[in-house]
Amino acid sequence: MSILKERLQQKIEEWRPRTQKLLNDYRDVVVDQVTIGHVLGGMRGLKSLVTDISFLDPYEGIRYRGYTLPEVFEKLPKASGAEMPYVEGLYFLLLTGDIPTEKEVADLEDEFRKRRILPRYVYEVIDAFPTFSPPMAIFSAAILTMQRESFFHKKYQGGINKLDYWDPTFEDSLNLLAKLPEIAAYIYAKLYRDGKRIQANPNLDMGANFAHMMGIPKPYDDVARMNFILHADHEGGNVSAHAGHLVGSSLSDMYLAISAMINGLAGPLHGLANQEVLRWLQDLMEKMNGQVPTEEEMKQFVWDTLNAGQVVPGYGHAVLRKTDPRYTLQREFCLKHMKDDLLFQYVDMLYKVVPPILKEQGKAKNPWPNVDAQSGVINWHYGITEYEFYTVLFGIGRAIGITANLIWDRALGYPIERPRSVTTEMLEKIAMKSRELKSAKKGTLQQ
Repeated sequence: MSILKERLQQKIEEWRPRTQKLLNDYRDVVVDQVTIGHVLGGMRGLKSLVTDISFLDPYEGIRYRGYTLPEVFEKLPKASGAEMPYVEGLYFLLLTGDIPTEKEVADLEDEFRKRRILPRYVYEVIDAFPTFSPPMAIFSAAILTMQRESFFHKKYQGGINKLDYWDPTFEDSLNLLAKLPEIAAYIYAKLYRDGKRIQANPNLDMGANFAHMMGIPKPYDDVARMNFILHADHEGGNVSAHAGHLVGSSLSDMYLAISAMINGLAGPLHGLANQEVLRWLQDLMEKMNGQVPTEEEMKQFVWDTLNAGQVVPGYGHAVLRKTDPRYTLQREFCLKHMKDDLLFQYVDMLYKVVPPILKEQGKAKNPWPNVDAQSGVINWHYGITEYEFYTVLFGIGRAIGITANLIWDRALGYPIERPRSVTTEMLEKIAMKSRELKSAKKGTLQQ
């Protein structure tokens, strides 16, 4: 048994009594109230899911197992000469809550290395797509095709104790995660490099090997590590995370659940924001004839955008009330490695002028930039200029967090998700009854 699996089993056995006690002794304690706004607003902000992997703090940003992102990047082990931590180390942290040692990371790195070989039929499925196909559609299909490899599916068909569901789910997770960089790099080669594939280097960690297969020299290995870690998880309620949880709750195996997660991520309201930011920046640069605008010119452009009823892409967040720490970490990288990049100079100036303007306008709850404000700019700088591929990179990272969540969902025996729904007429009756009760209460107080 690997070090990670042994540690995870220990953590699961310690955790199960906590969940059971809550169910046994406190089942009827109210956590949140459901309003008509929640029902008609996509359940935004409604506390109704459990994930111990990450939590989005409005003022500190995403926390992984209680650690802020700056703490994660400081504490996780790094490869020799690398600025960014091992992605494998993050996975160890997400599953166990423990910062791994160099030895523990090396053990997990070896596990991924042994599982990275893609079945021949996956290449054939990718090759069968037309060359103009969306990369996310190919990515989802390639993952779905591997469902036949699922240990969980085979174990479940053969009969397995519910308490052991997490074990084959763990095996599926490692098998899938180890293969995602190869799948993504092969899709890129098929669509944008005339099928010229670069063979994997088994001696490299996940981030470095992905950079190698993409044919991009240092420091893109650190860019890959940074991107995968920053996008790994974001609580359980965003579309990609919730899609993975929801499908997994039916005991669909990891391949089915992660394919569904990828499909949710591909939606324009979720995973495509960094493309929109880059497109907006390049339109701005064209209007400025490729010159860096003055602050006054940039302010005027921002005001023109807002006055036209449009938003400044990459700014604002549904939960955060400060600059996204993911943005800050990317900004620090950019200032060190690509300070003179023209697009980054635009990003840098926007960072200075947009928040005061949004504050003055008074409509944005959060006038600060989020992670999408410059992630596309970084990939563009290092030669990945195909917008549609950016969400595939996002998907590799997000799969890290969702697989970890699904392992724990199985370990703690979470049930299938099955909320009830109501009709519009029912909501109208509830609204009218509330109105009548308020009127009656007001009349009583006046007497």
